[in-house]
Amino acid sequence: MKTIVVYYSMEGNTDLAAKKIAEKTGADLLRLEPEKAYPDSGFRKFFWGGKSAVMAETPALKAYAFDPAAYERIVFGFPVWASNVTPPLRTFIKDNDLGGKRFAAFACEGGSGAEKAFAKLKAALGVDKFDAELILIDPKTKPNAENDEKIDAFCAALR
Repeated sequence: MKTIVVYYSMEGNTDLAAKKIAEKTGADLLRLEPEKAYPDSGFRKFFWGGKSAVMAETPALKAYAFDPAAYERIVFGFPVWASNVTPPLRTFIKDNDLGGKRFAAFACEGGSGAEKAFAKLKAALGVDKFDAELILIDPKTKPNAENDEKIDAFCAALR
């Protein structure tokens, strides 16, 4: 099954996980980048990121190449912001016809909220379930064997 990992990463946690998942599954990678970057430190980071996520904003993205017809499955990856999927993924979903695709998702979090974010992502996609789900606790900033084992199990579920 031809698969692509579509993700947004601010601090590198989701980027690290996306690259490991793509390597282990042979999936293609598509990193989404907003035209206007979010603040990446201090209070502004949490305020603007959280507000954007809660308000379900859809920021303009830098140009990317994606042909929906080329893929049967899309794996979404994102950091959890205020128990929500990150806005760049919302833009991607809004801008592309993803009907008939299968989906999986992974989320990187420092605390909690991934389950709620998964539910909101399913609703945005109009699906009841994902082929696989994965929650990681800061895999780049707090590397550990448990995250690696979770990634391996997630990849096995995608095969």
